[in-house]
Amino acid sequence: MSQTPTLELRNLEVAYTVRGIDRQVLRDVSFSIAPGEAYGLVGESGCGKSTAAFAAMRYLPRNGKITNGSILFEGKDIVDINEDAVAALRRSAISMVYQNPATALNPTIRIGKQIAEVFELNGVSSSDAMMMAEQALTRVQIADPARVLRRYAHQLSGGMAQRVVIAMALASNPRLLVMDEPTTGLDATVEAEVLDLVRELRRDTGTAVLFISHNLGVIRNMCDRVGVLYAGALVEQGATADLFSNPSHPYTVGLLRCIPRGGLHKSTDRLDTIPGTPPALGTKFDGCVFAARCSLADDKCRSQLPQMVTINGAHVARCFHSDKASSLPRSVEQIEYAPQVTGHATKVGDTLLDISHLSKVFTQDGHKVRVINDVSLTLGVGETLGLVGESGSGKTTIAKLLLGLTPPEEGGVVTLDGKGLAKTLNRRDVADVGAMQIVFQNPDQALNRRHSVTRIVSRAVERLRKFSLAAAIARAHELLSGMRVDASLHNVRPVQLSGGLKQRVAISRAFAGAPQIVVCDEPTSALDVSVQAAILNLLVDLQKQDKTSFIFISHDLGVVRYISDRIAVLYLGRVVEFGTSQRVFSGPFHPYTEALLSSVPNIDGSTRKRIPLTGVVPSPSSPPSGCVLNPRCPRKAGSGYETLCETEEPNLNEVEPGHFMRCHIPMAKLKQLQS
Repeated sequence: MSQTPTLELRNLEVAYTVRGIDRQVLRDVSFSIAPGEAYGLVGESGCGKSTAAFAAMRYLPRNGKITNGSILFEGKDIVDINEDAVAALRRSAISMVYQNPATALNPTIRIGKQIAEVFELNGVSSSDAMMMAEQALTRVQIADPARVLRRYAHQLSGGMAQRVVIAMALASNPRLLVMDEPTTGLDATVEAEVLDLVRELRRDTGTAVLFISHNLGVIRNMCDRVGVLYAGALVEQGATADLFSNPSHPYTVGLLRCIPRGGLHKSTDRLDTIPGTPPALGTKFDGCVFAARCSLADDKCRSQLPQMVTINGAHVARCFHSDKASSLPRSVEQIEYAPQVTGHATKVGDTLLDISHLSKVFTQDGHKVRVINDVSLTLGVGETLGLVGESGSGKTTIAKLLLGLTPPEEGGVVTLDGKGLAKTLNRRDVADVGAMQIVFQNPDQALNRRHSVTRIVSRAVERLRKFSLAAAIARAHELLSGMRVDASLHNVRPVQLSGGLKQRVAISRAFAGAPQIVVCDEPTSALDVSVQAAILNLLVDLQKQDKTSFIFISHDLGVVRYISDRIAVLYLGRVVEFGTSQRVFSGPFHPYTEALLSSVPNIDGSTRKRIPLTGVVPSPSSPPSGCVLNPRCPRKAGSGYETLCETEEPNLNEVEPGHFMRCHIPMAKLKQLQS
């Protein structure tokens, strides 16, 4: 006897009404999720993943409507139920975890009250609800829950805020949990803890999970089955292990090839990309939805709608050429613009940036808080230095210190190409400002929405290169076209561009001043893997052509490994490990680096023993005595160095040529413990 699915979508079609016209968003989508099962939905932005989730929740925006098909929750069609019944479902049976916990939590209400409200809606008294709220925080492994209940959302870290959102979603003991990009923006260690929590809840409660993510490594390790959406159509579906090892739709093949898998490096490998961009909302198709971007497409693909074909058991793909998908030709992009002309004669490999004894102290609640502690690093011409570490480790603060956005403490010196830089941006000359630029994580906030794309870039050229207006505009067009921003888009405003195109505009602006160094602060974290691959290829090309150096900040360790020549691992404002990318990732590692790497989900499905960091990240205002990692260190116990670790802070020592580590435990002992 088959089990009734918790959620089943049958031939679902959804449309959004835009300027009075219905534009189709979901096209004949069918899938089901059994109790206790995790089903993953993947695809590029705009493919319909979140729309499918909101439809399942009966939470479509006002201009959205279900035009055909059924949504069955535990066997009952909920498409036509009234608002009271919908509210009852959301209150007691279906919950959702949103991508951004900052927008999901009310900033004016304490955390305890927000969680307690969920229990009160189900008839629990106020006093009991607050007690149950504390238990809910304990359930999601938040330390000191009583204190957290009294905080506001802005007083929580990203990982803690996401756990609070999960606690709220689980407060009603839902039978269906919808998770829309729940780990985007989280550190690898926090992400691993959140995913472990979801696995335990599935096992303990039998909750069905609809998991939406553009992180294919997370999907590979979290979900039993996966569906691939493109232009609102389900193009492939099957057991996760089978689909990832034998992708049979060209789109799925392309997505998987975009990922910088373990071992790939920019020096020898170029990432594949998917040519073109996803179709606009409501595009009508005569044939396959992917035909315009598929190198295997023929006249049949463009004129006939393919049906699902069986690959292996429940593994199906909507493609006429599923047997040829694995032989899809590679696709890579090249930049096409003239190299920048500068007076810099430094050779590749020579030291360009020298950071010496950089420290930063902030005042918080009347107390001095040292967030950066005596950091010294170098960066060579044409080299990429990766900065990794958990939130609060000091990565972005270092970037601000280098750019002059925040002044360092006395004794800290930043030298660029042999010239000492002023501590603050307003004291640096135009040449110094142009020599060091930044690409931010969120291009929406970094680009002036009132200006055209050309104006944004030409203004930077005009100011930093002292070009005439006409010459600046010409250079802006050259930069934008070279970054693969089509000429038809040069006069539009940022709001009219996709996320990937906005980031290309941001990169164009960063290169407007012919910089020697570009700081990239999480430049690909919010992008689809296909766009991420194109941006990474673009940065590598720019580096080769212009000998530009990069400081690359990211919590995606696979991306950092691919693009970086050397890597600095930061913890509580200190460099705990520093060396070449190959050396840092090959081990033996600093215990903190080991824990970070063990938390990264593998796209190939191979298992790696998880080395957890117990406890919470200590506050910089009251760091632990001795080694700052010692309360959380996975290798301290049994090493024979416990007393030393707890009483004396280790120095950053060169343990091998070019490889530095801040740890009392000798390399030989670490190798033995980590084997």
